[in-house]
Amino acid sequence: MKKIPTEEYLLKAKKLTKLEAERLFSRMGGKLGRRVDDSKLVPLDALAIQLEIEDEKLKEWRQRCFEIKARDNKK
Repeated sequence: MKKIPTEEYLLKAKKLTKLEAERLFSRMGGKLGRRVDDSKLVPLDALAIQLEIEDEKLKEWRQRCFEIKARDNKK
């Protein structure tokens, strides 16, 4: 897990509404959530890191779907 959020994701995190931020916090798991609770991480930074994690997972999921479709089209 990255410890320092990028500027791009910090800007995205700042633009979140209160409801969107709460939903993002609810999806936050494990170490990241505990770091916020222990005051070792600023909530805005945690939101930015979570956004980055979710974007990476979405990118990986899309790539796997593309590979599956390509494999199915060969059959």
